[in-house]
Amino acid sequence: MAVAFLLSIVLFIIIPTWLGHMTLWVENIWVQNLIEGVSRLGIFLAYVLGIRAFEDIRRVFQYHGAEHKAINTYEDGADLTVEEVAQRSRLHPSCGTSFLLVVILISILVFAFLGNGSWLWKFGSRILLLPVIAGLGYEFIRLSRRYRKQMRILIAPGLWVQNLTTGEPDSAQIEVAIAALKRVLIPPTGDAAASGD
Repeated sequence: MAVAFLLSIVLFIIIPTWLGHMTLWVENIWVQNLIEGVSRLGIFLAYVLGIRAFEDIRRVFQYHGAEHKAINTYEDGADLTVEEVAQRSRLHPSCGTSFLLVVILISILVFAFLGNGSWLWKFGSRILLLPVIAGLGYEFIRLSRRYRKQMRILIAPGLWVQNLTTGEPDSAQIEVAIAALKRVLIPPTGDAAASGD
């Protein structure tokens, strides 16, 4: 976990911040932050495309698609059967993939208001403001879930990226997604509830 955390800091904060800082010859702070944001987005997409090359990850992405299909079926009020779930979309506006994309886009706006400074200032501010940006991203995702039709243009990029992080599941994967969803929806009863399991 520590290695994964450090790798994410290097890939998504240090490298894009450094690339943006290397454009100090551009006086417009919005352009600098756009370069930083586009490089962050490019690294993110390259990372997703890179891990898709692994067969095990593609299978994980199929389970991801099954999860979305099950949630969409539940939200439609339909029966949670393999046949019903299979008909639903594997894309969902509340997906973590959409959240990551929203965070990247919001960061371009937020960091532009910080102005210019040393590389250390830029790096530190990115780390310190990450919870604020994540919070704004979370609120956007909540709104997009509630107002899906009204915000369809705004959520379209996130849904498009989900085509990379979800796959079309098979029946067995759909059964797993249904079982997992039912486990969350139905409160435990009997001995399991008494023991706290």
